[in-house]
Order: sequence, then structure tokens, then C-alpha cells
Amino acid sequence: MEAFQHIPVIDLEHIASPDPVLRRALAAEIRAACVNVGFFYVKHHGIPEATIHAVTASSRPFFSLPIAAKTKLDIHRSSNFKGYTALLSENANINNKGDLHEGFDIGWESIDHATQPCNSGPMTGSNVWPEGLPGFREDVLAYYHAAVKLGQSLFPIFAAALDLPENFFDDKFTATGVIMRLLHYPPQPATPLQGVEGIGAHTDYEVMLTQYLAHILLNHCKSVFHYSLAR
Repeated sequence: MEAFQHIPVIDLEHIASPDPVLRRALAAEIRAACVNVGFFYVKHHGIPEATIHAVTASSRPFFSLPIAAKTKLDIHRSSNFKGYTALLSENANINNKGDLHEGFDIGWESIDHATQPCNSGPMTGSNVWPEGLPGFREDVLAYYHAAVKLGQSLFPIFAAALDLPENFFDDKFTATGVIMRLLHYPPQPATPLQGVEGIGAHTDYEVMLTQYLAHILLNHCKSVFHYSLAR
């Protein structure tokens, strides 16, 4: 294993190229990043800048809602892990007092209501949405579907990186159990509170994790499909 000095930025321009040489070169880059680093940024990821801007802009008024309005959507009221998680309600490090972030979880749903969410597992089923935030649902779902599309496009490249046929994962991921989280990390005091941090050290459990970091708004969109979107 090679020591790394930075998180690599991988260009996905040729992810759908008909040239197998270009796809194999991309697969080799991703394999090296996963083995030597564990994370990587991506550019030319295909998610429109307008879609990213819209979801980050829409998330701000949601997290600014009164706590009473947000807790109406508390995730513990959901049977399928959808809804709001309050500050300190999660704790990745059992030695801490809680994680200093709040979140909002959704799963698959068509934007136009043409197709209903399936109920094929514990991560599927209907979402819950806040009232009085015009455009919030549409902006969040637009990013969600764009991120799912990106994740699906990466499966053939991950397969190639593992020296498997590019279609190896095609029949492995057929259900719509993809979860997306909007996360808000509020500012912390100059002297951090003992036992409290944004999120404790942890290991993620999903197949892939994409995330966009909106540094100004102090939130990020995290969809289960670890690579990050490079501006």
C-alpha cells in the first residue's frame, strides 16, 4: 500500500466511453484510490450545478424551521427510516454524548408521483415531507435521482476495478433502497464541548457513498450509492 499525500480527484469524463481502454484506465484509477486512500473526489460527474445549488439552497430553510415543526417528521415515527433526526440524537462514538448534526432522510420517490415507492425492504417505502416549503421536495428529489444515476454509472467501473465483468452488479442492485441524507452541522464553540463532535469516527455500511459538501451552508447531501463531488 502506498502512502498518500492528498485525496485524488478522478475525472469521470470517459465513464461511458465505448473505448474499453479508456474505461479500464478509469477503473485502475478508482482501484488505486480505494486501495491507497479510501476516498476520492470526482469531476465531470454529470450532476448539473443548478441541481446542486437548488438542493443546498432548499435545505437551509428546512433546517431553520422551529424544532417543533421538524420533530413532527421525527425519523423514529417512521417504520422505514425516513424523516428528521435531531441534534445529538445520533452517536457514532459510544464514548461521546452525541453527534452535533441534524439530518433529513429520504428514499426513492418519483418527482411527478407517477410511480409509487415500493415496499420491498426496510429501507424502502414512502417519504415524509415538511409543509410550507414550496419547491423543497422537488429540489431534494432532483438531486436524489441525479446522485442515483451517478452511482449506477459507477457500478460497471467498480466491477472492472475488481477484475470482474462490467455487468457483474447489474442483477445485484434491483430494489430502490437508496437513502439520501441532508445533514446540517451547526457551528461549534471555539472550545469544543467535551464528548460532543460533528460526528464520531465510524465505518459506513453502504455499497457506495456520494457526498457534496456545501461549506458555506454547513450542510451536505449524502446519498447511499465514498466519493465526493468536485466543484
